[in-house]
Amino acid sequence: MNLDKLQRQRFEFKYRVSEHKAQVMRPFIESFLNIDAYGVLQSDLSYPVHSIYLDSPSLKTYTDTLNGNRNRYKMRVRYYENGDDTPVYLEIKRRYDKVIAKKRAIVYREAVQRILDGAFASPDFLVDPSPDQIEALEYFCNIRTRLDAQPKTHIAYRREAYENDNNNAVRVTFDRQVVTEAIPARPLEFRTITDNPVSVFGSEVILELKFTNRFPAWFKDVVQSYGLRQESAAKYVDGLIRLHQNHQFSLNYW
Repeated sequence: MNLDKLQRQRFEFKYRVSEHKAQVMRPFIESFLNIDAYGVLQSDLSYPVHSIYLDSPSLKTYTDTLNGNRNRYKMRVRYYENGDDTPVYLEIKRRYDKVIAKKRAIVYREAVQRILDGAFASPDFLVDPSPDQIEALEYFCNIRTRLDAQPKTHIAYRREAYENDNNNAVRVTFDRQVVTEAIPARPLEFRTITDNPVSVFGSEVILELKFTNRFPAWFKDVVQSYGLRQESAAKYVDGLIRLHQNHQFSLNYW
């Protein structure tokens, strides 16, 4: 599965909704967008997403988000399935006030541990060593080195996604069954199962409305018609808090 449908700069609004409301909203969303090519192959219209979040020893990216810093970022290793020949996505998701900017390097799976161990960015690590991809990998490696970032948690969920066939200017996603688990820094494993998962949002579904330019008029109709209220839903941060509450992760300044 190759899911490189990156919106490099966008706005995103998040909402927590019940499963019933998500089901009721589906026909309305489908009147504007199509289920994406991966979801349409699944009986539940959803595909699995796995992210390994990296952070500094002092949990800088966690604390920046918790403190509401207007300019902040997260680091993650994202993958969708097992298989030595499937790519892995090294991502930096940066927030500048209300704008979300992403850089993503698509790398060979066997290169990831070397990168996390401090290897310099190399075109040989990349599935497509284009100038943009080399820049994205260098950016990831520089931040990893500056933070001394290492894997902290594994976040897993199922995503139902809708988009236009011709462009990615507008995208809607429903994320369900969000769970987290603490992981050791080494050795890195691309696990698609969790040994001791902790639910992050319970039965709530995380709805995200994503757009690259102006807020679509029909997004306003969605918000008003279904009584949506914008809320925070930070999978990594909320997941660390849940792990702390379950005595599986130590937030040492608490």
